[in-house]
Amino acid sequence: MTGEPGPEAEAGAAGPVRRLFGCGPRWSAPWGREEIFPARGRAAATARIGGYEVAAGQRLRPAGRGLSTPPVAGEPPVPVGAAGTATGTGPGGHALAVTAAACGLSVASIYYAQPLLPELTRSFHVPHAAATAVVTAGQVGYACGLALVVPLGDIVDRVRLASRLLVLAAPALLLAAAAPALWVLTVSAGLLGIAASASQVLVALTAAASPEQIRGRAVGTVMGGLTAGILLARVFAGAVTGLLGWRAVYVTAAVLVTGMAFALRAVLPQQAPQARGGHYARLLAGTLRLAAAEPVLRRRCVYGFAAFASFSAFWTPSAFLLTGDPYHFGESAVGAFALAGLVGVLSARPAGRMADRGHARAATGVFLALMVASFVPLALGGRHLGALIAGAVLLDFGLRGAQTANQQQIYRLPRVAHSRVTTVYMTSYFIGGAVGSAASASVYAHFGWPGVCVLGAALAAAPLPLWAAERDRPTTRTTPVEDTE
Repeated sequence: MTGEPGPEAEAGAAGPVRRLFGCGPRWSAPWGREEIFPARGRAAATARIGGYEVAAGQRLRPAGRGLSTPPVAGEPPVPVGAAGTATGTGPGGHALAVTAAACGLSVASIYYAQPLLPELTRSFHVPHAAATAVVTAGQVGYACGLALVVPLGDIVDRVRLASRLLVLAAPALLLAAAAPALWVLTVSAGLLGIAASASQVLVALTAAASPEQIRGRAVGTVMGGLTAGILLARVFAGAVTGLLGWRAVYVTAAVLVTGMAFALRAVLPQQAPQARGGHYARLLAGTLRLAAAEPVLRRRCVYGFAAFASFSAFWTPSAFLLTGDPYHFGESAVGAFALAGLVGVLSARPAGRMADRGHARAATGVFLALMVASFVPLALGGRHLGALIAGAVLLDFGLRGAQTANQQQIYRLPRVAHSRVTTVYMTSYFIGGAVGSAASASVYAHFGWPGVCVLGAALAAAPLPLWAAERDRPTTRTTPVEDTE
């Protein structure tokens, strides 16, 4: 029957479909992913709501205007423009914006300490290398969250998981604000890193909910928000410290992250798990098997590890450079320097478009080479502020482009495994960041700023031989990923 649906079917359809593009219940997806309309009332009832045709027990599919080809049962809807090509625009833009903002605010909590390192050395009377342990602890905690928490997104509602992690960040932030000793602040940084894994839960949600034709751009948008959060965390921390002291940074952040948790639940619909009935231990084991089975994933992990290690090798000791000779910046100026990196956010969407068009390998090589080249002006930046700013812009631009290309490739793996894919990739990514931070602290203490630049360039160049040997291969395996692993 394709006529008017019965009243029971209408009641079953109206809620999920109306909420699909705004705030919806269980079967909704904010970016137009296919969803099952529960079979209620008449078995073959069909409803037409908001330009979409929904049949009981079938997937939501475009109907009428905006449909370039007849709907095929079981295929996800793809938004199309007048020419019949996939577009990245359409309903759900506000949900994507909220997701990007939540990612940024979540991950910012582990980066507030970077511009505060000189102040922390004075406040706790510790050497520079000891203070950098706060940054390293945040990155290690984040890697632990990625390894142990993010996989849960494949078997539980990702929106609920992310919002609860944001709520849990608040007490960790308050503990940081009240820290009587550096070790307490370091422990709280590790806890904040675990809670900040909410950002990658949301990245996996975005990838799973986006049609393949626009996935690179959608993920690039969310990653742009995450990048902005990392960079603006430094600006925010520096400005608040200059006005109210470093402890006020964490108190204010606790209020903001709590508000964002409620905003996330209000705007994003609940997400039915990609896999049901999974056991946590089997899920973690399945994550390891996934890493062993997917060569593209392993290769992209190497690229991500090296790129973020290089990035962290620059940013972690940069606060010591800027507060010392010849710059003598205060905390506010050190934080404001991070604005130079905001230009890097602009590379996310172009890199996503290149990857969507089949040029992910070329994009990766270009952006990694750009990161290597950025350390030439960064080396000159030890004495010239203009060169330091130019190098920071190039470094951030290269990192964001390489990151977006990596994620577009790994998220072509089966959607049921997206949280586990995120776990494997981002765990290696942030382990790289922790290695870069720890190594640069030691190198800066012994060899100064020139040694840091040599280290950063070497880390960025390390995966280029692997990239040069890469050949175009299928991104996904034909072996299915088990839903309950």
